[in-house]
Amino acid sequence: MLLGKKRKLGRKIEDMAIGEKLKLTENIEDKDLLLYLGLTNDGNPLYIQHDFASQTKFEKPVVPTAMLTGIITSAVSKYLPGPGSYIKEQHLKFSKPVYHYASIDFLLEVTEVNVAANEVTVRVEAADENGDLVLEGNIIANPPQVLSQLTTQAMDNF
Repeated sequence: MLLGKKRKLGRKIEDMAIGEKLKLTENIEDKDLLLYLGLTNDGNPLYIQHDFASQTKFEKPVVPTAMLTGIITSAVSKYLPGPGSYIKEQHLKFSKPVYHYASIDFLLEVTEVNVAANEVTVRVEAADENGDLVLEGNIIANPPQVLSQLTTQAMDNF
C-alpha cells in the first residue's frame, strides 16, 4: 500500500505520440480466475465448472471477457499513458474464447493523440498462444492532467 507516498503521474498528452506501442503477455492461471470471480461475485458455471462447460459449445471453462478487459484497463493505468489516466470509452470485440491456462499476448498502440481534448486513442489486439486473434478494439483514454496549484495569494481572495 502506498499510503503517504507520492506516486509519479503517467505521461501527459504532450508527451504521447502516434505509433507508441506496448506489448505484454499474461498467463491465465486458476488463482487469477478465482480472485476475479470472488471479487465480482460472478457465479457463471461456464467460467469454472468443467462438467457444466462440457455441455456447451465451448466444451471447457472459458475466461470471462470482463477479466480480459481488466488486463487492458490495468495496462492503460500502469503504462500507456500510466498512473492518473482514465478510460473514457472502449469498444472491444471478443472474436474467440480464451480458455484456462492460456498465454495471451496483448498489443496496445496509440493511433490518435488529441491534445485539445486531452484524449489518446489506443488500438488493442490480443492473440492466444496459437497466434489466433481473441480480441480487438479501441480505447479512448484521458492521460493525467496536472491542475494548477492554488497559491496563498489566490486564497487571499476568499
